[in-house]
Amino acid sequence: MAFLRNLLASILGVFIATGIMFFVFLMFISILSAGSGSDVVTVHNNSILELQFNKPLKDYGGRFLITDIDHSYENYDGMNHILEAIRAAKTDSKIKGISVYNTFLMGGMAQTKALRDALDDFKNSGKFVYAYSDIMLQKDYYLSSVADSIFLNPLGEMEFKGLSSEVLFFKDFQEKSGIKLEVVRHGKYKSAVEPYLENSMSDDNRLQIKELLQSLWNTMVADIAESRRVDIAHLNRIADELNARNPQLALASGLIDKIVYEDQYESALYLASDLSMDNKLNYINIYDYAEHVGHRPKITSGKNKIAVIYAEGEIIYGKGDKNFVGQGTISKSLREAAQDEQIKAIVLRVNSPGGSALASDIMWREVELAKAKKPVYVSMGNYAASGGYYIACGADKIFAEPNTITGSIGVFGILPNIKNLANRWGINAEQVNTHKNSQGFSLFESPSEGFISTTKESIENIYSTFLERVSAGRNLSIAEVDSIAQGRVWSGNTAKDIGLVDEIGGLSQTVKAIAKDNGIENYVVESYPNYESSIDEILERFGISSAKVKENIVKEEIGEPTYEILQKIKHLSTQKGVQARLPFELAIQ
Repeated sequence: MAFLRNLLASILGVFIATGIMFFVFLMFISILSAGSGSDVVTVHNNSILELQFNKPLKDYGGRFLITDIDHSYENYDGMNHILEAIRAAKTDSKIKGISVYNTFLMGGMAQTKALRDALDDFKNSGKFVYAYSDIMLQKDYYLSSVADSIFLNPLGEMEFKGLSSEVLFFKDFQEKSGIKLEVVRHGKYKSAVEPYLENSMSDDNRLQIKELLQSLWNTMVADIAESRRVDIAHLNRIADELNARNPQLALASGLIDKIVYEDQYESALYLASDLSMDNKLNYINIYDYAEHVGHRPKITSGKNKIAVIYAEGEIIYGKGDKNFVGQGTISKSLREAAQDEQIKAIVLRVNSPGGSALASDIMWREVELAKAKKPVYVSMGNYAASGGYYIACGADKIFAEPNTITGSIGVFGILPNIKNLANRWGINAEQVNTHKNSQGFSLFESPSEGFISTTKESIENIYSTFLERVSAGRNLSIAEVDSIAQGRVWSGNTAKDIGLVDEIGGLSQTVKAIAKDNGIENYVVESYPNYESSIDEILERFGISSAKVKENIVKEEIGEPTYEILQKIKHLSTQKGVQARLPFELAIQ
């Protein structure tokens, strides 16, 4: 009897497992269908294009090859497709206007300006741009300020107070915890390691952050002043006195146009669209419209091409993926673009705070090889700092946004040490060596003077090489580069003044410039890289992989802020080799 019961249970289990697998298979097929070339997005007449960003902005959504089944698809949520969609909406008769709606923008300053510039250009079509929010944070206001009219909820909130940045220091924490980070660096401004050495901010670090924030703020208020037709001094007074902290003050200060509820805002959209309330006003979000535009037929046969290669994320040694810049993927893209006869020029889009010095140098070399075959320009995004600047410095011409964070020409090494913590736990590590330097580095012992000396030698060698790369690429003397290096960060505007970049402008201006400078006509843009992916990675995007489930459980238990801190500590422990990266994590508020 027990045998039959167990047999029936096993058979039932097989049927249930088969059903689950069949369900997952159907789901996966539907995912692939959604990412296929068929246009599943319909744009109706009398439509409003709605800009509401519910995910972090990336420069490049990415093209992916699913290696398991030899299937490819493309994401349409990157800035490359979002900006293309806004341009397409200018001439789309079905799009009446654009609504920037109640968004909490998760993007950098350069991306915000790029969106703002695209909206400003859209207004040249004669169509309207309106903005509405319940809570308008400062970056959201910077984007919305380009609108024809700005609307705020009667009980909403408004933020306009200037820029601020916070840096945490861990010297006492190291002493109390027994976990120490041994630091070797070059560059007096290389303050990525300062929090592990000091309990307070150095004057050099305070100076560079202050000047950087001031430069970014100056760009913001200049754009806002032009769009709102107000004086810059007036905007600074508003920020100082918090005279836009609620809807009534914001209206009185001239930063917004109307205080209304959402239904009243919709009435304003009807009026701006020249429609009566009897008509149906349709809304299409920017991601769907970007997919619609991306699926429209493009005539590319026989056309010249300009390759745009996206290097986005922290630089790591290895292949890289959509989140990290690896020399494997970027080098492959540069080689393919250089060897493709239809591609007449290459634009390297860099949006990176840096990372592995070795990987950066390998990619620098690939830029040099590509440059020998065809022109290579660089377009800088939110960041092109340290290793991000390293891979950019050899290009024929460099473009940056005015609020790009760049420079940071310097290197450092971090050696984690838990000797004191191990002693407290009763752990003692003993080594046996054949030579006086054969031990190398140990987590459980303080690094020897010899090890520190050889590490410092490596740091100095990489720093000298970095200076040489910049000197050759920017036609500056070593001494000139060293005077503006030392790990110091600069805004795009200041970087142009000191010779680190050539022109101020975004990606589209860079593409137009390389075409004009090299006589390239009737061209189309070809985006790189093409990432390889797997079925499990695809399912993970939809939150149904085991790794994603575990991540969500941990987040729920310890909270999002604590989870992010743990991720940073985990990531720090995986960094290999000497680092050329941004001197701090800059969360601008």
